[in-house]
Amino acid sequence: MNKIPLILIPGLLCDHGLWEQQLDALAAVADCLVTEKHMHYETIGQIADAIVAEAPARFALSGLSMGGYIALEICRKYGDRVVGLALLDTSARPDTQEQKDRRFSMMGLCREQKFNKVVEMLFSVLVHPDRQEDSDLKRRVFDMAARTGPGVFLRQQCAIMGRIDQRPNLSKITCPTTIICGQQDRITPLDCANEISGKIVRSNMVSIKECGHLSTMEKPEEVTKILYQWVKQIKILHQ
Repeated sequence: MNKIPLILIPGLLCDHGLWEQQLDALAAVADCLVTEKHMHYETIGQIADAIVAEAPARFALSGLSMGGYIALEICRKYGDRVVGLALLDTSARPDTQEQKDRRFSMMGLCREQKFNKVVEMLFSVLVHPDRQEDSDLKRRVFDMAARTGPGVFLRQQCAIMGRIDQRPNLSKITCPTTIICGQQDRITPLDCANEISGKIVRSNMVSIKECGHLSTMEKPEEVTKILYQWVKQIKILHQ
């Protein structure tokens, strides 16, 4: 492979803006595609099928949060086509009832035309506590949410709540895998990342200091370096 085909999967209420600080550097070693399929279907399985339907025969995957749930489902169903996997701030576990209850609450606010309140609530737990007043970061997160919109938010929450437990499938993943997690991630904390790393044989786990859930935006330089080295590793294996 001259350049690795790399599909980048955003998370809940995220779009290309989640990855924009990585794209220029990764373009040197990968043909990058930021998918929007995560906005258009109501199950993780349907999203996975839609992404793969338009994918090259062999490709690498990188997903953050909801994007990680989708990437794991692609590996479960189409693992022989995946040459590399990067999982950022995500989990292989299904939702607990407590998590589902929080999602139902936010969905209720959304239906009451309080979408901005939902985004405010999410931002307060998405980023590191020291970044709560970072006006540029907040603007970029809110801009993504505005581009995505409440209708997509409702579909995505349904998909996330319906996802399966991927932990039994992790040991079947054999491609080079990098797992990244912010040390202060309050949504999918370090124990979720360590659990994934412990079950995937060819994996390495990197925790990022002073970083919350949105690692690509909070610590873009560090994440870019990790992903760049991961793609280079895949390229060496497929020369």
